[in-house]
This record gives sequence, structure tokens and C-alpha cells, in this order.
Amino acid sequence: MYYRFGKVFHFLSILLFIFVFLYIYSALPDQVIYEFDNQGGTSKIISKNTFFYIGIILFVVLNVILIAPGKLIENQATKNLKRLFPIGDIFRDYMLTWIYSFVGIINFSLCIMSLFVHSINNQNEISSGDFNFFFYLIPVFFVVWIVGLFWILLQKFKSLQSN
Repeated sequence: MYYRFGKVFHFLSILLFIFVFLYIYSALPDQVIYEFDNQGGTSKIISKNTFFYIGIILFVVLNVILIAPGKLIENQATKNLKRLFPIGDIFRDYMLTWIYSFVGIINFSLCIMSLFVHSINNQNEISSGDFNFFFYLIPVFFVVWIVGLFWILLQKFKSLQSN
């Protein structure tokens, strides 16, 4: 039941990424700067189209690879998964919620990184210092979600030992 909230969060994060990425893509110059050197000069530049294709490919590959374990658990693809996460088990629900919400966090992080590239290339509109709070959210989200995964796995192992 709870994993449906994770699915909704994942779906909304997909919509958010598509909206943010297309907006940022339309506002970028033909040559996209994504790194500065120590003196503040441009260090690395790629074309706008290359940035677009790399961003979309990265987004699709990460979503497909990271959603695959959730789909395997949800569809009971193997005997081991049926035995480890049977339908109706609360830990199955927790694990599916964690997987879908983690991919949502990945998508949210990709949005923040796209916003960073946008702020580098459009200094007159957006200062990258205005979004420092969001940049620090990425590692915080990852730490919280990884701790959540270990908690879920620890509780599952405890329940397997008691059975």
C-alpha cells in the first residue's frame, strides 16, 4: 500500500525533471559551461545539444536501471524474490517504497544539478550562490535514504531470524 506513495513521488519527480530540464535547455547558450578553473575562467565547455542528449540519456538509464529491482520485487519475478518478499509482507511494501522514492530523489538531484549548470551559464539571471541550500540537499537526501535502506534490511533480517 505505501509503495504507491513512492510510485507517485517517482512519477512527479519525472514530470519535474522533464519540465526543469526543458526549461533550462531552452535558456542555455549554444556553448554550455559546466566547469570553471581556479581563476574563474571557463574550463570545460560542451555544445547545447550534447548537454541535452547526455542529460536525457543519463536520466533514462538511471531510471531504468534503478527501477528494475523494484519491478522484479513487485512482479514476483523469481522464486527467491517470492520467498524473500511475499505479497502482503510489510517489508516488501517498505522496500518498494524505498526503491521508488530513491529513484525520485535521484531525479530531484538531477534537477538540482541541471539548475546548477543553468546558474553557471546565466550569471546575470541566477547566481549559483542563491541555490547553495539546494546543492547541500543532495548528499543529505542520499545519506537519509541509505540509512533508511539499512534500517529496512536490518528489520527484515531480524524477522527472518525469528521465523
